[in-house]
Amino acid sequence: MIKEIKLPEIADNVTSAVVLEILVSAGDKVSADDSLAEMESDKASFELPSDFDGVIKEVKVSEGDEVKVGQVMFTIDTSGEGEESSDEKEEKKSSDEKSAEKEASQKKKEDVEKEEKEAEDKEEPQEDEKDEKPSDEKPAEKEPAAQEVESSKSAAHVPASPAVRRLAREIGVDITQVKGTGPADRVLEDDVKAYAKKMLQGGRPAGATAMADDFELPDFSKYGEIKREKMDTIRKITARAMAGSWQNVPHVFQFDKADVTELEKFRKDYSKYVEKQGAKLTVTAILLKLTAVALRKFPKFNASVDMKNEEIIYKDYVHIGVAVDTDRGLLVPVIRDVDKKSITELSVELNEMAEKARNKKIKPDELQGANFTISNLGGIGGTNFTPIVNRPAVAILGVSRSQMEPVFIDGEFKPRMMLPLSLSYDHRLIDGADGARFLRWLVEAMQNPLVTMF
Repeated sequence: MIKEIKLPEIADNVTSAVVLEILVSAGDKVSADDSLAEMESDKASFELPSDFDGVIKEVKVSEGDEVKVGQVMFTIDTSGEGEESSDEKEEKKSSDEKSAEKEASQKKKEDVEKEEKEAEDKEEPQEDEKDEKPSDEKPAEKEPAAQEVESSKSAAHVPASPAVRRLAREIGVDITQVKGTGPADRVLEDDVKAYAKKMLQGGRPAGATAMADDFELPDFSKYGEIKREKMDTIRKITARAMAGSWQNVPHVFQFDKADVTELEKFRKDYSKYVEKQGAKLTVTAILLKLTAVALRKFPKFNASVDMKNEEIIYKDYVHIGVAVDTDRGLLVPVIRDVDKKSITELSVELNEMAEKARNKKIKPDELQGANFTISNLGGIGGTNFTPIVNRPAVAILGVSRSQMEPVFIDGEFKPRMMLPLSLSYDHRLIDGADGARFLRWLVEAMQNPLVTMF
């Protein structure tokens, strides 16, 4: 029997993915869960698995293709050796005929929808002109809720493709303010970029996020040999997100050091127990548990700022992202309900998520929903760093390499293992005193982990 492998639902608001690499060819035998292709969306890279055992009958996509959710990418013959019985051939013939009829009907429907859409696009400018005509009647003042509905409605009726709308959202451009230069005033990608450039040059409207970097680079090739390389999707998304956070979040950076001499003894004492569960007990795993307790004690750090509605959103769950260094760049898998899990469970899950991120097995929804982030660069080195808050979270903890230092205790210097910590936070919600209390609590918790956890 011939089975179809389609691009599945990836994540909220993700409608397509790009084929990075085809891993099989027609005639290849595959088993269920074998990887067929490496894909990349604007959320993450991932591998598309086979749902069946069988033989690859047809590869319907090529490397570099943008594939829509629900689109058929492969067909697989699940009859064993790829040979079909006469009944199956007859069934396939009948199925093909039905598919052809269905495709013809679908194409006709799409053509009709396209004509209707073009007609709507042509009519919209006329409606706008009609709205601009002077009227003797004085319009009644609108309630705030009515204004929000009207704004949402007008944005939905702006003629623009989904890709252009997504670009506008990512760089903080109100698409209703962009004048389209395409057919029937359709808003094009260049229109959105030009509007963002204008915002940068002439000042941004309140709440807008300018992303475009309009700095004109010199011709580096006149100084020597150069090589240009296109950003991959992950790097582009990271660049946009970090630029948006830096431009919109007023950062404050708090520093402290924790004496982790006793914590190291605790970690070594319990590491063998955790290893039996198939994981490694790390400082990051312990920090996850302690940070979850801190987020409950200091709810502002477990919140988000909604400037549009002038509200603070407090969350009754504790999901923490952990930055992972991969060969494709930085990924931040999210460990959910950290406060409800033991250190052993967190160690196992942290190890699994890091492996999935590095081996391109991570799913897009496993990179979303973090309330707080931990970035540990201790394994690489450095004395301190100032990580950028990852919106819509309001804080991030940076962890550097611990080292032995002389500490003055009871009238004499003693060797102690000291761990540098950096806390970056959003000053719109969190004041300096709040930041100092949060980090100080975390330091003391690391110095007395058993007291904190029990």
